[in-house]
Amino acid sequence: MNRDHSSLLIVDDDAIIAESLKYVLSSDFQVEVAEDRPAAIELLQRMDPAPMLALVDLGLPPDTHLPDEGLAVIEHLHRKFPQTRILVLSGQDDRAQVERALQLGAADFIPKPCDVAELKMRLKRQLERDQEPSRPADEDMGIIGQSPAIELLREQILQLADSPYPLLIQGESGSGKELVALSLHRFSRRSAEPFLTLNCAAFNGELLESQLFGHARGAFTGAREARPGFFEETGAGTLLLDEIADLPLDLQAKLLRVLENGEFYRLGETRPRQARCRVLAASNKDLLQAVSEGRFREDLYHRLSVLTLRVPALRERDGDKLLLLDYFQRQAPDGAGSFRLDDEARELWLQHEFPGNVRELRNVVIRLSAKYPGQTIKREVLHQELQPAGVQPAAKGVEQSEQWLHEQLRQPGFQLGDALKRIEREWIELALRQSDNNMSRAAELLGINRSTLYGRLERVGGAEAAEAQNDDE
Repeated sequence: MNRDHSSLLIVDDDAIIAESLKYVLSSDFQVEVAEDRPAAIELLQRMDPAPMLALVDLGLPPDTHLPDEGLAVIEHLHRKFPQTRILVLSGQDDRAQVERALQLGAADFIPKPCDVAELKMRLKRQLERDQEPSRPADEDMGIIGQSPAIELLREQILQLADSPYPLLIQGESGSGKELVALSLHRFSRRSAEPFLTLNCAAFNGELLESQLFGHARGAFTGAREARPGFFEETGAGTLLLDEIADLPLDLQAKLLRVLENGEFYRLGETRPRQARCRVLAASNKDLLQAVSEGRFREDLYHRLSVLTLRVPALRERDGDKLLLLDYFQRQAPDGAGSFRLDDEARELWLQHEFPGNVRELRNVVIRLSAKYPGQTIKREVLHQELQPAGVQPAAKGVEQSEQWLHEQLRQPGFQLGDALKRIEREWIELALRQSDNNMSRAAELLGINRSTLYGRLERVGGAEAAEAQNDDE
């Protein structure tokens, strides 16, 4: 390894620790040592080029009991030398301090005392990331867009992918939270291990506990054989707990125990087992509000939100709507169903807020591709496709409603069955949005029972909606 490209700055006020680290690391790195922030800044001004790595203690003079000086070093390094990979080596491992260090630009947090072999491995891992030939392409990450909000999200994913800490992904329904979780897994050292997702709103009571932790034979009615849960099946991989706000309070306590010490029990067993996976949680609800209302444990919230990623809504991503339109059109086999928007339709596309976010935009592209293959779509047609079809006539007078129906009948390839399916599906999607994606409440709005709603979703091609929309009874 070229020593010029493996320079390491150690910032630690404990002379014994600093010199010991310099001694054990000097065979692999070109090491410089500073005892506080002024000394580190002075040393950085003399170093040319800037160090590839920095190992920073949080507790620096003048008050070594506080993290302020160490955090200031991290902020200075990240701002002035963004190419330097910063690792924190500190005995101050309070969760809030860890989160703050990572937000300021640290790439890893290593608690003291640390095994030397592990320290070398984690330093070299950061060098390997810098020596990779190029940053992943946007489509390799699966996160399409060039807006500042989405660029920031991609940077945060790459920065936090290798962290061992739990991470909370927040964002509106349809914004791409599961895709973010998958990207975190793919760009981590766990990528060869399983990635599993459990929707916490899809199961209730013992069944959900069994899904999470597994069960022994005879643990409950129907448990004819012992089965592992998601924590075991994920192994050393990544487990995404989707719709975490819907996790019952009694299971929240058991999840907290897993996050604190890795320990859990299968239903019906008294022997503890150890979880090895990284836990990600996702929610489209305000968890702090749920905490204030007593529906979510405060200690679990703070444990899950050591690190937090916010997925921006599509309305916050200026310019990305056209990129996503092009991307989803190209997903069709051999370009089948390709269409184009005229200038006025294009302007309408940019103005539309897409309250269902990327999921809604994708569904609209699929619908347009199927209905208008190879055609140029005008503003009037696009306007109809962007609105809930079942609502349009009802919102107008009788004369306007008839005109709308005439326009529909004149559309090329009009089929009554397809039109009725589309109307039914859009009523369902509207009810789901108004009920915050709760299947039971959506069924009540529509005047049908939950089982009927599931059946209608399947019939009108709404399987993708049914995947995430589950009741919380």
